Amino acid sequence: MNFTREKKVLIVGLGLLGGSYAMALTRKDYSVRAIAHRQETIDFALQRGIIEKGTTEVTKEFVEWADIIVFGLYPHIFKEWIKKYQSYFKSGAIITDVTGIKGNFVREIQGMLRADVEYIPAHPMCGKEVSGVENADDKIFAGANYLVTPTEKNSKEAIEICRDLGWILGCYRVVEIDIDKHDEVIGFVSQLTHCIAITLMTCNEEEHLEKFTGDSFRDLTRIARINEIMWSELFIDNKQALIKQMKEFSAQFNKIEELIENEDAEGLKEIMRRSTERRKLFDK
Repeated sequence: MNFTREKKVLIVGLGLLGGSYAMALTRKDYSVRAIAHRQETIDFALQRGIIEKGTTEVTKEFVEWADIIVFGLYPHIFKEWIKKYQSYFKSGAIITDVTGIKGNFVREIQGMLRADVEYIPAHPMCGKEVSGVENADDKIFAGANYLVTPTEKNSKEAIEICRDLGWILGCYRVVEIDIDKHDEVIGFVSQLTHCIAITLMTCNEEEHLEKFTGDSFRDLTRIARINEIMWSELFIDNKQALIKQMKEFSAQFNKIEELIENEDAEGLKEIMRRSTERRKLFDK
């Protein structure tokens, strides 16, 4: 394993995911520090033993301490942070992230980064419908897929360190995927599903729906409690892939509508059988 316990880890952006990373790594006896926007965030993490040290001030001394830096920032803030503070990185440092888009975003970061620092992108497929370090929970990694998205600029060592990180966090599966393929797939399995949940919660104005729903509606709309700042940015940054998936979804939805309209029970049953068989593959 290349991600040994001698590696010192800095978390930049101590929200839900950043806090969960810190919690998981601290419990595995890694040395973990953090930079956050609010002092209350640092105080909470210190009080709970999630990190050993933290600050709201970005200084060269604090940043260059780290061998591995995990960024849990919104994409546009991540880019601005790199532009402003990359001179603080230790030579040979490895940086990674939790960002939900890759593609041109990764190319831009790698294109502006110092030659002696390496950015290996990653995306843990987990989370909650709440935010903040107060909701950090290292159990979210259990059963989760961890996507490593290397490019031709990444070394074998950095890729292995990033893969190791996924296993150390406790993820169920670690997968390598091309950055453009990542955005295509994520447009479907993540962003489209959030669009569907949002639509379900806003397409019917019936009052007091919470009094009438069962588990099916609650399960389908859990992710409709959404961070509008982060997700609107992700949707727009990945708009080409997301709109393609939305059109394909609409076409299939319209097909089911036509089958119902024509009372084509056999056609409906065939789609349902295919749905059931495909869904079985997701059961762990």
